[in-house]
Amino acid sequence: MLYPVYLCRMNKRTIAFHHFGCKVNFAETSALSRQFQEKGFEILDFHLRADIYVISTCVVTAIAEKKCRAAIRQAHKLNPQAKIAVIGCFPELKPTELLQMEGVDLVLGHEEKFELFNEIEKLDHTDDYHGRLACEKKTPSPGFVPSFSYGDHTRSFLKIQDGCDYYCSYCTIPFARGHSRSDTIENVLNNVGEIIRHNIKEIVLTGVNIGDFGRHQGETFESLIKALDKAEGISRFRISSIEPDLLNDEIIQIVASSDTFLPHFHIPLQSGSDKVLKAMHRKYTTSLFASRVNKIKSLMPYACIAADVIVGFPGESEEDFREMVDFIQATDLSYLHVFSFSKRENTLAAKMDLMIPEQVKRERSQILHTLSNEKKKDFYHQNQGRIENVLFESDNSGGFMHGFSGNYLRVKTPFQSNLINQIKKVILKKVDDDGTFLINIIDDK
Repeated sequence: MLYPVYLCRMNKRTIAFHHFGCKVNFAETSALSRQFQEKGFEILDFHLRADIYVISTCVVTAIAEKKCRAAIRQAHKLNPQAKIAVIGCFPELKPTELLQMEGVDLVLGHEEKFELFNEIEKLDHTDDYHGRLACEKKTPSPGFVPSFSYGDHTRSFLKIQDGCDYYCSYCTIPFARGHSRSDTIENVLNNVGEIIRHNIKEIVLTGVNIGDFGRHQGETFESLIKALDKAEGISRFRISSIEPDLLNDEIIQIVASSDTFLPHFHIPLQSGSDKVLKAMHRKYTTSLFASRVNKIKSLMPYACIAADVIVGFPGESEEDFREMVDFIQATDLSYLHVFSFSKRENTLAAKMDLMIPEQVKRERSQILHTLSNEKKKDFYHQNQGRIENVLFESDNSGGFMHGFSGNYLRVKTPFQSNLINQIKKVILKKVDDDGTFLINIIDDK
C-alpha cells in the first residue's frame, strides 16, 4: 500500500517525502514536509524526478522493510544524482545496512530526523561533510517532539504520545522508538488550536501507545480527552488504536457522553487464545477484551469497533487458532486488521520454537479475512436506514465523492464541490456493490 507523499522546493530544488507505516509516521512526515515548505521548497510527486528524496520508514514486518528498500531503489532510479535521506524506525535498527544501499546519503533515527533540514543543509554546503550520518543509539532519547498532519484538509492526525514500554514478545517498536513519552495537555490544546486555524473539521489522536499518555508527568489520557471535549472550534475527535488494558470505563463513558468524540474504537486483540496472548506478553486476557467491547456496545450500540489480530504466532496450534475464530465470532467486532506473524530480529518471539509454516499462516489469514468481511457486512447492515453525520472529503471518483460517518461507515454521493469539508446529516439508504453506503442528504436549512 502506498501512503501520502509530500514534496518541496528551495532555491529551485525539489525534495520528495514518502512515508510508510503508522499514523504517527504520517503525522511526523507531514510536520517535516511543512518545515521544508516554509523554507521555500516546491511540492512535487514522489514518482517524479527530484533533487532530494526523504523516505520515512517502518519495520513492523519484513514486508514493511522490503517496501522501504524498494522505495530507496525507486528514488535512486528516478534520479541517480539525487540525495536520499532515510529516516525513522529502520535507521534505529539497521543503520549499517541502509548506509550500504546505493544512493543513500543520509540515515537519521527518530531523535535525529527532526534535524533533517539542518542535515540536508550540511550535505549541500559543507565540503568536508561525509554525507552519511547513522544513529548509533538503540533507542531515541526520552524527549517528545509534537507533530500533526494536514491530511486531506478535512482530517488531521495529531501525535500526542510516542514510544512504548510494553515489550511484547513479537514487536520491535520499543527498540525503534524508545520508551513511552508524551506531550502535555496544555501543548496538545495549543496544537489543536493551530489545526483549527486551517479549517480542519476532524482530529485523530494518535501515538504508539496513546492510552499511556501522561503517565510519566502526572497526567492521564482521561484528563486529556476531558479537556479536548471542552475545546471550542473542532467538530470531531477520533481515538486511534488503544490497548484494551488501558481502555477503561471512564474513557468509554466520556466518549459515549461527548458531542465531539466519535463512537469509533480500534482495539488490538492480536489473539483470541489466552495461551497465545501470554506467550505474546500481552497485558490482558480474552475475558478483559470482551468486557471492553461489551461496555462500549452497552453505551453506544452502533459504535464501530475494529481489532488487530496476528495469525501464525510461534506455537499457535490448530486448537489455538480455532479458539481465536470462535472468540471473534462471539464478539461484537465490526471488522479486523489481519497480520501474519513476521519474525523480527532481537525479539523473544524470533527465538521461539514451533514456527508456523507460511502456507498454514496464509490459510489461517484467509479464514480471518473472510470472517472480517462477514463482520463488516453485518455491521453495515445494522446501520441501514439510520441517520448519521458525515464529513465529506474532496475526492471525485467516477463522479462520486466519499466521506465517513461518526462511526466510520464509508458513504458516497454524486460529487458536489460545496460539500467538501462539510459535515452533513444523512440517511444511510443501502450498501452499494463496492461496499459503501448510498445516502440521502437531509436538507438542514
